[in-house]
Amino acid sequence: MKSAKTPQEVHAVLAAAFNTKDVNVVMNVYDANGIIFPEPGKEVSGRAQFEEAVKSICAVPGVMEIKTVYCLQSGDVAVGRSEWSITDNGKTQIAAKGIELMKQQSDGSWKIVIDHAFGAEANLVA
Repeated sequence: MKSAKTPQEVHAVLAAAFNTKDVNVVMNVYDANGIIFPEPGKEVSGRAQFEEAVKSICAVPGVMEIKTVYCLQSGDVAVGRSEWSITDNGKTQIAAKGIELMKQQSDGSWKIVIDHAFGAEANLVA
């Protein structure tokens, strides 16, 4: 699986990783020391819990698609806004608007440090 060479590539790489349904491939897109919000109001950190969250998302049947709404970069950090969904046989299983914080790694690749999968939803209360 390829890694993101620019922050603008992160969403496409993440969708491709989730579509493998392989937890290890998905985990490679993330900085496992970061934070993921796998559902509204649920913050997960720590490698074991992070992996459990990824497993639950991978268990949703269907294909993930992620549209990049915007990606803003300053040096080795970037913030992205996404609209994503998982669709199975024409039926949307889940869809949301997310916000992701990305950081460039020492090898030049980009990984997600904070994935707030529902962070741009209109009714979200922080």
